[in-house]
Parts: sequence; C-alpha cells; structure tokens
Amino acid sequence: MEARVKLLGHPVHQMLVVFPLGLLGASVVFDILYWWLDHPIMIEVAFWTMAGGVLAGLVAAPFGVLDWLAIPKGSRARHIGRLHGLGNVIVILLFGGSWLLRSQAEDHVSLTATALSLGGVALALVTAWLGGELVSRLGIGVSEQACVDAPSSLDEPHPNGLR
Repeated sequence: MEARVKLLGHPVHQMLVVFPLGLLGASVVFDILYWWLDHPIMIEVAFWTMAGGVLAGLVAAPFGVLDWLAIPKGSRARHIGRLHGLGNVIVILLFGGSWLLRSQAEDHVSLTATALSLGGVALALVTAWLGGELVSRLGIGVSEQACVDAPSSLDEPHPNGLR
C-alpha cells in the first residue's frame, strides 16, 4: 500500500521522521558532551535541539497515523505499525518530560532529565527499526504490492550464518 499523504510523489511521514530522530539524537549527544566536558553551552544546545525534536515528532505523527489507518487490519504490518506508533508516543513523552525538567533548571541538567532522554533515544532506535521494517521489508507506504504479512527480517538466515 502506498502512503495516504504524499508530497511530490513521496510519503510525507517518511520525509518528516528524519527531523525528530536527528534532533532528539543530537540532544543526547550534547548531554553527553555536557557531562563529559562540563561546558554549560551544551545545556542550552541540548535544550533547544530537544524542543525542536519533540515538536518535529508531533508534526510527523499525524501523517504516520493516516498511513497506519490504511494498513489492512489483522496484518503483521498493522501490528508492527501499532508498536511503532505507540513506542514513538512514549519517546515523545520521555523527551518531553526531560525537556520540562530542563526548563525548570537553566544552569544544570539533572540526572533524571538525562536518564529520560537516554531512555527516549534507546526506545527511538527500536521504533526506528520497526519503521524500517514497515518500509523496507513490508513495502508499507511505498508499494501497492506491499507484502503486509512478510516474515521478520530477523527470521532470515544471514549469508555467513548469523542472524
């Protein structure tokens, strides 16, 4: 199935997800740099990249929901899409909580705020893989010949025997 919302022939959701992934991931890098280098400017950079990432995630989400609604009910793709979407809601909540904690303390980043963002980026890696499985393995959003019940890419043997 092809994406419901396209811009110049390409799925809008897939275009937009690079922004929250990049910005939220970068905010964690700036947190690590702050803790490692003790350089206060990293606090502000992490704060604003996180704000941009949360906002970008909220912009990308409705387009993902519209695409998910077009996936046949009861299919493996629909189940993966549900996990992908719900996981991303949790990602946004984790980063949103971290951002709120940061907005209350301008001169430092608490361990709790850092832990929330680290948890958020770890979960984002999982949900990004699920999104990749939808697009690359199942063809969701890109092909009318999508195979909505194809087996997981983890189930195929690797050429050198690894999985």
